[in-house]
Order: sequence, then structure tokens, then C-alpha cells
Amino acid sequence: MPFNSDRRRFVSNLTGGLVTWAILQPAARAATSAEPRVNAGRLQSTLEDLSTFGRPAGGSFADGVSRVAYSDADVAGRAYVIGLMKAASLDTAIDPAGNIVGRRTGSDRTARPILMGSHIDSVPNGGNFDGDVGSLSAIEVVRTLNEHKITTRHPLEVTIWSNEEGGPFGSAAVAEPVPPERLALIFNGITMRDGLRRIGGDPDRIAQARRPAGSFHCYLELHIEQGGTLERAAIPIGVVDGIVSIDEYTVEVRGFANHAGTTPMGERHDALLAASKLVEAVREIATRTPGRQVGTVGRLQVFPNAPNVVPGLVKLSVEFRDLSADTVARMGNEVAARAKEIAGQTGTEISLERIARDPAALADPKIQAQIEAAAASLDLKTMHLPSGAGHDAQFLAKLGPMGMIFVPSLGGISHSPKELSRWSDCVNGADVLLRTVLRVDRAKL
Repeated sequence: MPFNSDRRRFVSNLTGGLVTWAILQPAARAATSAEPRVNAGRLQSTLEDLSTFGRPAGGSFADGVSRVAYSDADVAGRAYVIGLMKAASLDTAIDPAGNIVGRRTGSDRTARPILMGSHIDSVPNGGNFDGDVGSLSAIEVVRTLNEHKITTRHPLEVTIWSNEEGGPFGSAAVAEPVPPERLALIFNGITMRDGLRRIGGDPDRIAQARRPAGSFHCYLELHIEQGGTLERAAIPIGVVDGIVSIDEYTVEVRGFANHAGTTPMGERHDALLAASKLVEAVREIATRTPGRQVGTVGRLQVFPNAPNVVPGLVKLSVEFRDLSADTVARMGNEVAARAKEIAGQTGTEISLERIARDPAALADPKIQAQIEAAAASLDLKTMHLPSGAGHDAQFLAKLGPMGMIFVPSLGGISHSPKELSRWSDCVNGADVLLRTVLRVDRAKL
């Protein structure tokens, strides 16, 4: 799809005119070494083409995308990507978990493969960069290697993971058993089982999607940051330290529902007042000490939820995230202690139950070093940072060495039609991915 003037004006306006349009002409970009560079214009074109699958009727690139897993748009987008992979001479197939896997032979048939990829499904009313940049950059890496007639020692595998936003599903199925009840869950109006069949998977053979630990050399994933750290620091490449540990809690605050007009203030057992104090406590606990840890209350239900009744019951969620499991556990212990204090102060009962614990997925230091060296070879500055969002990489880290590359997200916006990364940053990320692949292909991990 040609890059027309309307799209140029749209992206230029969103980025404050910061886009360097010379990236559309790869020959004009100065190379710092004899190693190849990706085709910038081609990468941009494929990202734009993919954006048409799930675009609102009559809309443009600026209107984002709804390519929810198992939808018509997802099916069509996957077909487009399969076409790209086959055109790149990848031996392409769909595994039982619905993952699209493309394989390229290496010179050493005994060597374990280097995996790279991401996802192309989106949240409803999402953007055109989350997942897409990493997926299409992985394909672009292979196309670049083909054009330069470079055969890696290790086989290469490009994987487009299925239903990352709704699970994740495909990457999880590769790393751990899928409970039968999970396949019966309703997602996007159909069961996961039927959704898998719709995209070419096979729920009856789902166990065959599993991979053994140590079956690959490493896994690499390029992704937009989905936060504003890199943009604020004016750093083009993020070296991800890991994907944070997450503890999730459900909380019930029980007071006594009573008439709002006849119950004196001093005699109230106001569940919402107690819940409000707990919300403040979560923020105070998360910000008390320096660090990147975060705490969130994202859901609040008030009963009976009437303007003339003192609330008698409040249900809320509490979530803590950090790379350090000890920090996450400490915050959980502190909020439990504060809940006890608040209950005593407000004449309520507060119960707190941890319902989920997702361990951190740490990047491999040797892979991080290769990413840094790849960026340095391109004269690109780097910084280390954690990923506060979940990614497919967290499941691949259960099976082998993992590394993630971040590129800036303008305004830190993601999961929104306004999600945007500069084309030049996307190309930088793809070039770092390419050179990281070449470096880890030569390295002993």
C-alpha cells in the first residue's frame, strides 16, 4: 500500500513533525558497518497494510484497530501475515494452539533454533503498534537476511502468537498445560475451543503445542514500550530487565447499610469510607520507597449503590507489580496490616484474599549484553527498564533464555487508537533485532 500524503500529514501531526521521512529511503541512511539494515519503507508499508484488518469502516490509520482474537479481522490479518511469511520463504504452519510458525533452515542442522516474534491480535479499539511492530519486524529480519544471502548457523523461527490480549493463550500453551476448562471459556462470543478451530488450531491436540525446556537457543521479542520512560529520557532503545511479578487480591469491606438521612455520622459503619482509606493506603505503600513498583485499585463495586443508603458492602481489586517478588510480597503484607487498622478505625470488617501470583520473567543477562552491543553498533543509546505489562516472552522465559527490546511509545499511550511510535523508532528496533539475531547466532549462551 503506498504511503499517501494524508497518512504523512496524520503521522507528522501526531508526532509534532518529528518524523524523519528519510527513513523511507533505506539507501539514504548512513550505515555504521558492513552489516545489513532492514528495509525501512517495506516495514512501514507492511505495518500500514496490516492496520486495514479491523480498521473502523471508513476510517484511517489514525482510527486504530479492533482485531480481537478469533474475529473476522483476526482471521484476515493472520492470512495476510501468513502470506508475508511464505513470501519470505519461511516454512509456515499453524500449531494446535493457533500459533503461526515460520521456519528458516540454518547451516548447522544440529543447532537449536533462534525464536523471535510477537502477536497481531489487539484489544477492542486498540492501536497499530502493540504486537504488530515485533511481529512484522521479525519477518522483515528474515527478508533482509534472504536479500543479503546470509545463512545463519542456527535455524530461525518466526512465531505469531495467538490471542495474546485475551490470555495470553498461544504462548502459554507452548510453555504449560492447558486445563480443559480453559478451552470452555467464552472469549469474543465463542468458546476458546471454537475460536482455536476458527484460526486453524486444533484444541483436541493442544498438548502437542508444548515445547520442552531447552529446545531453543533463545527467544527475542521486539515491542513498543507501552509507557513513557524511553520518550522522556530521549533514549531510542530499551533493554528489558524482565517482566514484572504480579500479585492480585480481591477485597471485601463489610459495614452496615443504613438510612443516609437518619444515621448520625458517628454511628455509621461505612464500607465505602473504609474502602476509600484502603485505596489511599495502596498508593502510599507503593510510593513510600524509591523504585518502579506500582500498586493499583482498578475495580470497585458498591452495595447497595443507592444515594440515600450508607454503603454496607464494597468489593474491590488490589494489584501490586514489581520485578522483585520480595517487594511485591512486602507490599501485600503491608496492605493487609493497613486493612486491619482501617477496619478498626471505621467499625467495618475487611477480608483480603490473594487470588493470583504471576512470577517475574527475567531476561537473560547474556542476551541483554548482545542487545546492547547490537544497539551500540548502530550508535543507538540504550537504557535498562522493566516491563510493567505482560508479554508472550514471559512464557518463553520458562523454557529458555529470553530477551526483549523496547522502542518508545509517544506519550506513553497504548491500548488506544492514539497509540503511536515514530517510524524511525520502529526501524531502529528492527535493526537492533536483526543485529541481535546475528550476534546470538555466533555466541555461546
